[in-house]
Amino acid sequence: MAMEAGPRDTAPSAEHVGGGGEPEQAEVRLTDDGPDDTPVGVTDDGPTPEEMYAGGPEVEVELRPQRRLRIWQLAPIVALAAGGSLMFAFPLAFDFGDSGAVIAMLGLLICSCAAGWGMMAARRVGYTWPGLPARGSGRRPDWRVVIGYVLLVAVVAILAVWRVARLR
Repeated sequence: MAMEAGPRDTAPSAEHVGGGGEPEQAEVRLTDDGPDDTPVGVTDDGPTPEEMYAGGPEVEVELRPQRRLRIWQLAPIVALAAGGSLMFAFPLAFDFGDSGAVIAMLGLLICSCAAGWGMMAARRVGYTWPGLPARGSGRRPDWRVVIGYVLLVAVVAILAVWRVARLR
């Protein structure tokens, strides 16, 4: 099976030969730089910016969407945090008898789960805690900042458990 050469496979001066071996006759010959006459409405340097952007000035648009938390990600986190906070606060503020400590601990657990869920959603979008390097940057976190965050969480947890234990 023989393959025919395309127009780019021949030299510019070679004549294309038709099926019968005779040279093809072209009725309209083009010069090397295009047609001799210029159609109406076309200029050498193209349209002016006013003609291209008749709707107003040119606006740059980022093609890649910004990474941010959407409402469908935030709504369940906020709802769980609010519900857990209320479950934790009401038994502490009003005496609910023997079940108050259990409800308060359950509220603390739900509120903590919502905070963890929120931190994971924010991390997935690319947010970081202040003082910690961005995800995938290759930098190591400063140990003093990490110890500060651990101490802060530990103090809040100890105070919450101590307050709930005083309900009994």
